[in-house]
Amino acid sequence: MTLVKKLLYLSLFSVFVFILGGLGGVVMQERVMPSLLASFPSLSRMAMFQNLAGNVTVIERTEQLVVREDDSVDAIVSQPSTAVVNIIASDAKDAGSQLFHAGESRTGVLLTNDGMIVTYGMPVSVTVPGKEYVYRVLLFDGTSHDARLVGQDALTGLSFFRIDGGNTPAIALANSDDSRPGKKLVAIGNSFEEYQNRFSVGVFSHRNKTFNLSGKSVASSERWEGVFEMDLANPGEYVGGPAVNFRGEMVGIFGEVLLDGKESSFLIPSNAIRESLRLASEGRLDARPTLGAYYISLTKASAFGSGQVARDRGALIYSPSGQTGLAVLSGSPADKAGLRFGDIVIAVDGREINLDNPLSVAIGRFAKGDTAELLILRNGLEQKISVAL
Repeated sequence: MTLVKKLLYLSLFSVFVFILGGLGGVVMQERVMPSLLASFPSLSRMAMFQNLAGNVTVIERTEQLVVREDDSVDAIVSQPSTAVVNIIASDAKDAGSQLFHAGESRTGVLLTNDGMIVTYGMPVSVTVPGKEYVYRVLLFDGTSHDARLVGQDALTGLSFFRIDGGNTPAIALANSDDSRPGKKLVAIGNSFEEYQNRFSVGVFSHRNKTFNLSGKSVASSERWEGVFEMDLANPGEYVGGPAVNFRGEMVGIFGEVLLDGKESSFLIPSNAIRESLRLASEGRLDARPTLGAYYISLTKASAFGSGQVARDRGALIYSPSGQTGLAVLSGSPADKAGLRFGDIVIAVDGREINLDNPLSVAIGRFAKGDTAELLILRNGLEQKISVAL
């Protein structure tokens, strides 16, 4: 009996030790060893610990992700930057002189593969009527070419040049109607003494539908209305250059006007550029019509508390002086048609005038010699007048 008891106690003790050892092994494998191997990675390279290292389960892992935005921008602009050029202008007389005369330069953009270039304004800061200028264009590949002025678009303020010499890069134009504020854009400029692009990243901040290129407190029927605005440091250094989206497409071209004694920068939308390019290619930039009136685009804000002019759309023929002679230019098509101070142009050829179709843009769709039918509101009554543009 005593022997039986001893064997029983020994068996129970063995079972107890086995259970305790198993639990200890589980704890060591699942808790102690993973922590030890995580703290001392060199142990995992030892043969006896490799199996344990392979069974380690990572509960939480923190990774540091470095985004190199400069590399991203470089990839974005690699193609469109080859279409950015430097336009240098010089007095034709100075160009043949042995004396040193530095030319003036401005950024431009190649729009077609046969050498059509667009810029805003002119490369020379002050143009003298009757003075002849010669132009040279520096390309990304280090070559330079003589250029000739194709013409200027009075509506958009864009100037077009052409170079000869074979196939050239061309920038892709975005559909500016699809562009939305809040997106990042890349500005490209090149107006140095030798070819050298500069870049800056900013945000498409605002679609300013009432900004008119007249540079006055009132809008002109001969100047484009409706621009994009971009938050950008030193925007004047990019005038004539493109703003491209992250697909490498040009959303607009940088321009600048003097407004209230301060330079105001903006982007001419790509769809306006596309239409100007069509006229330039057809040799019809001088076909833009004139109406000869100043106006204010009516909005919800202007309609609030405005008394009898309680409309939130249309173009109010207006001058801050309150005189018809300053709101409608003497002898202009608008004057001959009988347009007056205080008239509100509601529609042109049946198409409503509003912020998406301002008066200057609506008139700009016609050509010289065309007749436009204007629906106006005068003294609360609607009437139609025909204008020979």
